Amino acid sequence: MKVTLDLDQELYRAVKVEAARSDRSVRDIVETALTGWLEATEEAEDLASAQAALVEYGRDGGESAEAWFTRQAAETRAAYLPDEA
Repeated sequence: MKVTLDLDQELYRAVKVEAARSDRSVRDIVETALTGWLEATEEAEDLASAQAALVEYGRDGGESAEAWFTRQAAETRAAYLPDEA
């Protein structure tokens, strides 16, 4: 897709220099930069979401995964194998 951008002259000059130095096109440099920016933004959002989940977990008196799975296994054994529980 074609896009027109108004960039600072010094920024564009620096991108052109990097493109020439690395034998890449300006388009490739810009595409790589935008892709990296989007990935970093998504990663930051994921990290923020994970941190919020941990805060909620702690606030609600969370349970460790090991304890949860142990409890689930015991409940499953009791439900399906009552003689072994």
